[in-house]
Amino acid sequence: MALLRCSKIQVDKAYSRAINVPTFLKKLMNITGMSEQWVAARIKQKGDIKCIPWKNLKNLILAHPDTKKKVDVFALNVYDLVVFPKALGHVDEAIIDLFDRLDKRVTPVSAILAETFRSLNECRRVGEGRFIGCVQLLLVWFHSHF
Repeated sequence: MALLRCSKIQVDKAYSRAINVPTFLKKLMNITGMSEQWVAARIKQKGDIKCIPWKNLKNLILAHPDTKKKVDVFALNVYDLVVFPKALGHVDEAIIDLFDRLDKRVTPVSAILAETFRSLNECRRVGEGRFIGCVQLLLVWFHSHF
């Protein structure tokens, strides 16, 4: 991947991923405010990807005593539906990671562009259908750039 006109990148520094990255379990515990046992009991494996079923999060929204955590879990579900609308029924590791980074002021633009590219590539590969843009994604991109 090439870096083009990235004013915040310093050419004399080496960039790498942080070493002390929280696990999927820890990120989900932080977002939901639930115990390690509660989260671990609900994590499922879909192929090589960890996820949590949407119904567990829905039940948590309805029953959680902390209003802020209710809103966070609801926002996580909305974010999942907007960024990855085809992944119905579960919220996977990638969404949890992106949502966790939002709280740390990391922009979701790269995820949005990746999903857009994937969708366009799928339309081209199949040879039929049209790519239908998402106004919410365009708005997120617009706010992060202007």
